Amino acid sequence: MQDPNPSGQTEGPKWQKPRLSRKSLMKCCLVKWIIASTTQQGPDSSDSDLELTMVRHQPEGLDQLQAQTQFTRKELQSLYRGFKNECPSGLVDEETFKTIYSQFFPQGDATTYAHFLFNAFDMDRNGSIRFEDFVLGLSVLLRGSVTEKLRWAFNLYDINKDGYITKEEMLAIMTSIYDMMGRYTSPSVRDDSPFEHVEKFFQKMDRNRDGVVTIDEFIETCQKDENIMASMQLFENVI
Repeated sequence: MQDPNPSGQTEGPKWQKPRLSRKSLMKCCLVKWIIASTTQQGPDSSDSDLELTMVRHQPEGLDQLQAQTQFTRKELQSLYRGFKNECPSGLVDEETFKTIYSQFFPQGDATTYAHFLFNAFDMDRNGSIRFEDFVLGLSVLLRGSVTEKLRWAFNLYDINKDGYITKEEMLAIMTSIYDMMGRYTSPSVRDDSPFEHVEKFFQKMDRNRDGVVTIDEFIETCQKDENIMASMQLFENVI
């Protein structure tokens, strides 16, 4: 396949540098949910190490989370304060994700997409997400490198977590995104758009034609194809 980027750059223009501003943070639905809760609760900067003793499932130490993520100490404090307010037990369940996305996309059906996204965050697949897992995922999605974001996206598309993406899995994710917001995008999309996108993308990604896409095939194809990278922006806008 001919490289659409003759300059040799493998990153799309919007993916080259981490967007570290509060404005970019607020594009994220999950962050909006947290910040809104914090605002309702009222500012309180006196929390000592995020009041870690107040929750049943205590997150790791603040210093450790700061070292593991791209968030500042103040950002982590703000995120945790909102997280604690919304989830006093210290855990997020799938129903909470569905509620969040139904609020931000009320004109579509966000149920299936919220289910898939929750499973991507729920790495140990026990039906709940701890604050640490929540923040580590957000850090990758909002401020990770191109490769880190693509690895996370691969995990989302790999629904059964067997290390491969099938055409059916890719179609399920794409359809869930269009069900949530597709018909309200501009220009509007047709009902067959998810299928068309998957047919085109999967053919490019499945280089050895074995019917599945590996993580190496996924990352290499995405980085070399401007159209796929542009499409990934849609994914980035619905986190």
